Amino acid sequence: MSAPHPILSRPLTHWTAADRRWSLWGLLVVLVAALLVTLVWLAGRYEASQVQGELERDTADAVSDIRNALTRNIQALQALQARDPHPADWQWAAVALLRQHRELLRLEWRDAELGEIVHAETPLRAPVFHRIGRDGAQPEVALACATARKFNGPAYSSSHFVPQSDGLGLEVMEACLPLVSAGRLTGYVVATYSLQDMLVELISKQYTRRQEVSFTEPDGTRLALHGTVRRGNRIFSAHQLLDLPGNTLVLRMDGWRRAPDLFPNVLTALVTAMSIALVSVLVLLVKDMRRRLRAEHDLADALAFRKAMEDSLVTGLRARDLQGRITYVNPAFCQMVGFSPEELLGTGPPSPYWPPELIGEYEQRQAIRLAGHLPPREGFESVFMRKDGSRFPVLIIEAPLINVLGVQTGWMSAFLDISEQRRMEELSRASQERLQATARLATVGEMASLIGHELNQPLAAIASYATGSLNLLDSPPNPAAPFDPLPDLRMAIQRIAEQAGRAGRVIRSVQDFVRRSDPAREAVPPQALLDAVMPLIGLQARKLQVRVVTELEDGLPPVLCDRTMVEQVLLNLTRNGMQAMEQTDLRERVLVVRVRRAAEAHEDGRWLAFSVADVGAGIPEEVARQLFTPFFTTKAEGMGLGLNLCRTVIEQHGGHMDFGPNPPRGTVFRFTLPMA
Repeated sequence: MSAPHPILSRPLTHWTAADRRWSLWGLLVVLVAALLVTLVWLAGRYEASQVQGELERDTADAVSDIRNALTRNIQALQALQARDPHPADWQWAAVALLRQHRELLRLEWRDAELGEIVHAETPLRAPVFHRIGRDGAQPEVALACATARKFNGPAYSSSHFVPQSDGLGLEVMEACLPLVSAGRLTGYVVATYSLQDMLVELISKQYTRRQEVSFTEPDGTRLALHGTVRRGNRIFSAHQLLDLPGNTLVLRMDGWRRAPDLFPNVLTALVTAMSIALVSVLVLLVKDMRRRLRAEHDLADALAFRKAMEDSLVTGLRARDLQGRITYVNPAFCQMVGFSPEELLGTGPPSPYWPPELIGEYEQRQAIRLAGHLPPREGFESVFMRKDGSRFPVLIIEAPLINVLGVQTGWMSAFLDISEQRRMEELSRASQERLQATARLATVGEMASLIGHELNQPLAAIASYATGSLNLLDSPPNPAAPFDPLPDLRMAIQRIAEQAGRAGRVIRSVQDFVRRSDPAREAVPPQALLDAVMPLIGLQARKLQVRVVTELEDGLPPVLCDRTMVEQVLLNLTRNGMQAMEQTDLRERVLVVRVRRAAEAHEDGRWLAFSVADVGAGIPEEVARQLFTPFFTTKAEGMGLGLNLCRTVIEQHGGHMDFGPNPPRGTVFRFTLPMA
């Protein structure tokens, strides 16, 4: 019997293992081939997406360029009407503008009924409408101007075709700009654009050198075309809307590119395949070594990072086990209590940094903690003792210490030395007490200053009436013309009583003002406010030879205000106005006090506007900047509180006070009060 063939005598399991290995290699080859094909396909897709994205960006930039150019043209058209020019001057300026902007074919100045006043044709080409006239474009012009009047701004018409004598034609668009003077429509400026020249002049040349740019209608019909035509085997197109008031155009940009080359990607794939083969061989040899080195490196980094973190922390850290023994402390904690790590590790309660008088309290608190009661998350304060026996306050934040298995093995605590914080709190408390004392003194001074300033006017009135009464009593009787002084004396004494009561109300009002209390407000007619202060105003007006004029609108409602404080405001403003005219050489000094509705100053219209206007020398700019500053004054005897007080009173009523020039000369002060 012959011997068996060596190959046929191999175990079946040997062939099965070899087949399995070849199958795995074959699967690896298939996966690598599939990967390479995918890479080539993705490279082509990526290159195509890059080309399309670049084209989209170019189209968006071109639309932005056109929109910015149209905005600049509108500004140039507005400049034509800046000074209401003569038609001949306007035509000359329009021709100069057309010479600078080739995209504009014609400019027209029309009246409010769209009748043509004057027009200008571009000098850069033959007149576009010479053959067919402008009648054919009137519907587009009328529609654009109606839209412009509706929007109160520039508007554009839809494009229309204008035939030319050479058998060709132009696609044009009308732009209409309304002209408004003093809120009234006075006419229009109509500009005719050439869509073809807009593509040539308003779009950067870098786009038209590489792509073909065109205006199209929404259905794809091309209206104008410009750019370099270069054909290839792949076309990329991008569309962007040019949305204008009254019209919408579509800007289309076409680019031609060759399809991505396959050869460079194949070389890349071959290199990738060789790299994969080499890496596959080396991975088996260095896998264990890299894993071991990585683990050692990670462990060394973790230890170094932990050590650096522990040494750099200013917060003390301490770990304890479930029996309360210290298992870890960081350098900051050791520096805080003055003990070394060897003196602390392994020690249990009582800890060496506990003050002896607080050991019982701390042991009870630790027993509660070890029983499983969680401390507050915001922490709690305690007192520790340093090694030298000195005490210091600390803030303790404590949390359970959980291991990787999720089991609690102890407690982790963080400590903050709050000695400096306590010292700063004491300093802040002392500073606050000193500040409050200073504020009380300042309030007393402010109250005294305000009372003195506001009592000047009623006391001056009392003195004036008392002097007049004495003059009446001292005047010798005239038998030829008997005169009974009793009515005048009675009136003067009555006025003295009124001003004395007014002084008392001033004191109470100023006290309420200093205490920031709510004023006693009531409904007061504007005429009553003026009647109350006119006697005092008249005294000073006669002295300074000033004529006081009051102007009130008909049917004014009462205002809700603190009557005494508002009367003080009126007295201050009228007195300042008359004094402003004292040093002038005017033949007639007039002070005008007006009251009217102030609907334009507030949306609800529920306010009245008071104004006091003089014809003095006005307020210099350097004085105007500090006019409402407390204690700033330009008068030798002034205290600088009057205008500041006036504005504060008006603002407490919810109103507003300001001032400005009173043409042709002088100053006007204005303030508002709410209607009752």
